[in-house]
Amino acid sequence: MKGFAGIPEGKVRFTPLPDLFFSQLMPRIDNLPELKVTLHLFWLLQGKKGHLRYASLQELREDPLLLAGLSVKDPEGKVAGRRPEDLLDEGLERAVARGTLLRVGDSQESWYFVNDPPSRQAVEEIERGELRLEGIPSRPGEGVEVERPNIFTLYEQNIGLLQPLIAEELREAEKTYPPAWIEKAFKIAVERNARNWRYIQAILQRWAREGKDDGAPKRGSKGDRYRYFKGKYADYLEE
Repeated sequence: MKGFAGIPEGKVRFTPLPDLFFSQLMPRIDNLPELKVTLHLFWLLQGKKGHLRYASLQELREDPLLLAGLSVKDPEGKVAGRRPEDLLDEGLERAVARGTLLRVGDSQESWYFVNDPPSRQAVEEIERGELRLEGIPSRPGEGVEVERPNIFTLYEQNIGLLQPLIAEELREAEKTYPPAWIEKAFKIAVERNARNWRYIQAILQRWAREGKDDGAPKRGSKGDRYRYFKGKYADYLEE
């Protein structure tokens, strides 16, 4: 085991972490690569300049400090077990699935943001083609895919421990409504301090009836609105 000499005297830089990291996020992380990758991203992005901070997959794969931290070595100092690059991919996948990180990209390249309000807005604008950041294509048509946490992750992040009785309703909602609607409904519930599924469900049902500021008819017969919704989002509805 290589020792640590302790924090030296004098001026030392610090990396701030939100209290939520220790009270909500860290107790849920049960995978060492995920924890190491998450902490490294907080540190790395904190050191960057600008309002929006993000890192590319290529940048992370070429980061010697990150790869060294993911390496497992035998007593002779040789790398043992899985490659650090594979552990990096695992850590990133888990962090995105948990909702700690936001990922924008395609099969060739990806970019990662910490999941905070400015980054969430930026990702939405990138998806709509309204924002261009260095190195990132600005439109989905250019090969950009925005990966969102699934409805179960959103529930546990914003409401609490998932109960078996509610799981079936969440599955049904995920089949019925567009992913962007679900994520937006959760966001509205959090902003209004109404963290319960019934409130979120009511928002989604109202958008299905009346439209959600996306060209759907706001007036007219209920049948007209339903036919619009079913036609526009047929891929999300069960046959």
